[in-house]
Amino acid sequence: MRLCFLVEEHYRHDGMPNEVVRQLTAWGHEVDVVRPGGSLLRMTEVMGAGTHDAWVLKTVSGGPGLTLLEAAAAAGTTTVNDARSIRGVRDKALAAAIGRTRGLPMPTTYAVARPELLREIPASEYPLVVKPSDGSSGRAVHLVSSPGQLEPLLPRLAGEGLLIAQPYVRNSGTDIKVYAVGGELFATERCSPLHPDPAVRERRVPLSAEVAAIAAQVGSVYGLDLYGVDVLLGPDGPMVVDVNDFPSFRQVPDAAARVARAVLDLARAGGTPVPPAHPAPAHPAHGSAPAPGSASAPASVPPPAARPRAQALSVSIPARVSARAGESL
Repeated sequence: MRLCFLVEEHYRHDGMPNEVVRQLTAWGHEVDVVRPGGSLLRMTEVMGAGTHDAWVLKTVSGGPGLTLLEAAAAAGTTTVNDARSIRGVRDKALAAAIGRTRGLPMPTTYAVARPELLREIPASEYPLVVKPSDGSSGRAVHLVSSPGQLEPLLPRLAGEGLLIAQPYVRNSGTDIKVYAVGGELFATERCSPLHPDPAVRERRVPLSAEVAAIAAQVGSVYGLDLYGVDVLLGPDGPMVVDVNDFPSFRQVPDAAARVARAVLDLARAGGTPVPPAHPAPAHPAHGSAPAPGSASAPASVPPPAARPRAQALSVSIPARVSARAGESL
């Protein structure tokens, strides 16, 4: 198969997706890597004849990669994840509205276009977590304990665009990150960015039935196939505080092979979703890479009805970097 990965400079040396690209090329597939932030893109030609089986996006929020993916999807290209689904989670204000409407346990969310409008949030909602609606990787996330602490923060928030604010969910200081790949769920525990503690190291943890059900529901609500969910175990139960398309998949065993296999499955199916996510075995086997291009859907899980997706052929664009087996990205 021939695939196109859109990768921003921010992820140029990241394990994800570089290891996935290497795995795919090792299996004999052809992968082109486009860096939209450093390329002259002739957008009027993006709708041309397709040359790829699917496009995959790994870019920063607010970067040009999503626009390019959406243009390809409009031409009928298979995208991983679905371009509309990615837009739905990258805008955190939109994601909160969709999630609450569809029954996900999420905090009350306020959105403001100007930082000074945060003053209108009732004092009863404090402490607040304030962050950019298009933020990623913990950028500009602030815990504000009182209205008085908000004032000196306002100048620092200028220029961040649309902001969201949510009442702080009291927790133990650690987040549960659930990764969904190939119809399986993997849970890790890590230090909260609001409570940095170098003694807390990221590690695999068992996944409760309640959190697993919520994580699987996230994929259904937003229409995602490869994703991550940040969950806090608060006094009122698990709360979803963030959703990421194509996350790092850290601590997932054989992550590159699992993600590569999922990408191939989705490309072959023209974007038809994988079976519903379910918890991975408590002690998964390590070092067992799947066969080149093999299917990954667990036989015991019946496939759901396909949700609408943009699909078909991909398109060629200039400034493309070809990745072959053994070449550095």
